[in-house]
Amino acid sequence: MKFLVRERFFDIGDDFWVTTEDGTKAYHVDGKALRIRTTFHLEDPDGNVLTTIRRKLFKVRDQMRIERDGKTVATVRERLFDPLKEKLVVEIEDGPDWEVTGDFLGKEYVVSDEHGTIAHISRKYLRIRDTYGVDVNTHRTDLGGDPVMALSVAVAVAALTDDDKDEKKDDGDA
Repeated sequence: MKFLVRERFFDIGDDFWVTTEDGTKAYHVDGKALRIRTTFHLEDPDGNVLTTIRRKLFKVRDQMRIERDGKTVATVRERLFDPLKEKLVVEIEDGPDWEVTGDFLGKEYVVSDEHGTIAHISRKYLRIRDTYGVDVNTHRTDLGGDPVMALSVAVAVAALTDDDKDEKKDDGDA
């Protein structure tokens, strides 16, 4: 199942819609403004909160927690150090961990686990500015086939890596 994520940068709190390939609004990502820590809600089109994605404060490694019904279901965090490739780890509470590898700043990466690909995130073939595609492998009957979880991970990765990009840009301007 393919989704298009259109980021809208001019709204307070970084809100944006996730649509299907035919343009149907499937999910809304509501960035919560004026919060101490970065927080997003992934909502259905009616505004019902499906997951909450929030930055964990005071951690050595940057990480975001994904919550469903008030319980943490996954934590997305940076790997300690991998000299060969950019990599994030998704620690799933009741299942095998996922691995996120690729070019995060360019929005070209793969989410996978020990059973194969869960989702492929790509901006490569889209001509629409500030839009990237999320192709979720819904043929998997385990947690990997859950578009809500895969989209929540994509939002967390975008939030973690956008902060890295901003810091790099700030360092270059000094």
